[in-house]
Amino acid sequence: MAETRHARLIILGSGPAGYTAAVYAARAALAPVLFQGLQPGGQLTITTEVENWPGDISVQGPELMARMEAHARALGTELIADVVTGVDLGQRPFRLETDSGEAWLADALVVATGATARWLGVPGEEALRGHGVSACATCDGFFFRNRHVAVVGGGNSAVEEALFLTNFASRVTLVHRRDTLRADKTNQARLFANPKIETLWNHVVEEVLADAGGRAVAGLRLRDTRSGAERGLAVDGLFVAIGHDPATALFRGQLEMDADGYLLTRPDSTETSVAGVFAAGDVKDKVFRQAVTSAGMGCMAALEAEKFLAHAAVAHAAAA
Repeated sequence: MAETRHARLIILGSGPAGYTAAVYAARAALAPVLFQGLQPGGQLTITTEVENWPGDISVQGPELMARMEAHARALGTELIADVVTGVDLGQRPFRLETDSGEAWLADALVVATGATARWLGVPGEEALRGHGVSACATCDGFFFRNRHVAVVGGGNSAVEEALFLTNFASRVTLVHRRDTLRADKTNQARLFANPKIETLWNHVVEEVLADAGGRAVAGLRLRDTRSGAERGLAVDGLFVAIGHDPATALFRGQLEMDADGYLLTRPDSTETSVAGVFAAGDVKDKVFRQAVTSAGMGCMAALEAEKFLAHAAVAHAAAA
């Protein structure tokens, strides 16, 4: 049986939140251990150009994450290419089990496991991600200046994405499978009043069509949910806004979450419902979902973890 290892601070996740937490924790001499998970680098590794990261006019997503990884490693973070499959927050130190069979104990834990966008699962979608297919208008809307784009969805996220895209696109088509929206009435009123937006009711996307070179979105194949008839829609981009799923299954029944599974934290804090466990990035943020806000929360989580561990050490010394 593998020996159980111990770390003062373990960080779960290798996106901007996780790597930033590692940088701050390493500089505080906490000797952090970071588990990179199934997708080292997170969602930015499947993003092409990033133009809203401060200090970089333009940077490729994978390059940015490689730099963050190198920064954390250079400061002494131990990076482990493994997946944590079990967590027991009912004991102290916390106990973690990994896919490789190792067991770890942690005095404090930063959860930065992120969230993943829900996709349509239709032909052409995956191949064209980053080449006209996106799940983030704030991230990629700028690339569609004076273009025609489509948004799929019927909730507040879809309506807000459509409205935001009108700042750049010449025309936005909202595709919804029903004949009414789930978005709140205020958002609906703004949508219907915007002359750049048209709504295509009772339609679903069956396929994302590529241009002749296969490197950019050229259109969509749509199906009418009532008649079954198919039609084409020429667009330059597709934004999928049907929700996100936070990676919090490990913590169900152990940490407080909202109805959508996002971890809840104290106001102006990353501290969760269990002392010594901190949450940062998209795993707790359903509003902004930006690399820069995730990094900021990673900084907060590391600073709060440092303070927690310092107080714990003082309490232990006083009791000895």
